[in-house]
Amino acid sequence: MTRTVVSIEGTKFLINGSPTHASREWNGHSIEGHLFNSRMVQALSDDENPSTRGVWMYPDGEEFSAERNLREFLSALKDYRAHGLDAIGINMQAGSPQGYSVVQPWVLTGFNGDGSLKRPWLDRLKQVIDECDRLGMVVILGLFYWKQTRIFTSEEAVRKAVINIVDWLAEHDARNVLLEIGNEVDLPFAQPNIEAARGDELIKLAQEHSAGKFNTPSKRLMVSTSLAHPKPVNQKIMSSADFLLLHGNGTHHPDSVRLMIRANRAQEYHRPMPVMINEDDHFDFDKPDNNFVAAIGEDVSWGYFDYRMNRERYEDGFQSLPVDWTISSVRKKAFFKLLKEVTGA
Repeated sequence: MTRTVVSIEGTKFLINGSPTHASREWNGHSIEGHLFNSRMVQALSDDENPSTRGVWMYPDGEEFSAERNLREFLSALKDYRAHGLDAIGINMQAGSPQGYSVVQPWVLTGFNGDGSLKRPWLDRLKQVIDECDRLGMVVILGLFYWKQTRIFTSEEAVRKAVINIVDWLAEHDARNVLLEIGNEVDLPFAQPNIEAARGDELIKLAQEHSAGKFNTPSKRLMVSTSLAHPKPVNQKIMSSADFLLLHGNGTHHPDSVRLMIRANRAQEYHRPMPVMINEDDHFDFDKPDNNFVAAIGEDVSWGYFDYRMNRERYEDGFQSLPVDWTISSVRKKAFFKLLKEVTGA
């Protein structure tokens, strides 16, 4: 059983019964109830495709290993926490180790084709949950990533994958976990029951199957799913999700972030709930206005998404394999500096 318990009350996230950053303001804006997060989806990764695995060799000449990757990630968590980070986003099917790529031949998945779970991925997941628990942090656990869902044999296999991970989390009473069914479900997934048009189905499945199995205020998991495009979330998802997950990648200016948030809250089917951006690849942290600042002004939690861009170094990017998990690049340092200022960590 984790000592760290995440819950929701109205539009705020709570940890151990108290709103995060209680009574804290920054630049005249309250940050109470926010979960500041960073996308760290390669934390559990291990590429099973021998044709691509060698691409992820470390600069020191050592071949990529899931053990080294996890060890270095766990070691870095305390530094993230010291700068005010509340949560990390990981995924049972990782994410593109090249940031954005149309062709993704690697095999990064903690599920088998029938929806059963891979033991090594679960072992790594437990270590991440346990270390985050020790540090008082939340794990935003994503299940499905669009390109990797090709491994599933059917929609029923997807349903079994949801049930199996819920049962595993319940067995470990992982009370510091928020569940994200799919990453950017408005993209084309191999199995349509993950996609936005039917996005409520798996949210409800996870909610109902977890009911009564967790020693938390809700007695179940808090569940959502995320979308890529900055258009309003559909009624099925918004009506079933416990919190709203938006992405800022498709925005072009901080005002676009503000409009995206306001457009969702203006929908007739909107109901009060926490809103979180858990993926945004816009930076400008040294400027007075940026997407992070815009989200705070709209009373929305914000999430940092950093990948290694063309001709960048090993130190750059948290999503690109092999990962340097330390706060080493100019971009990482700028984000964590602003985060520390905002949170007063």
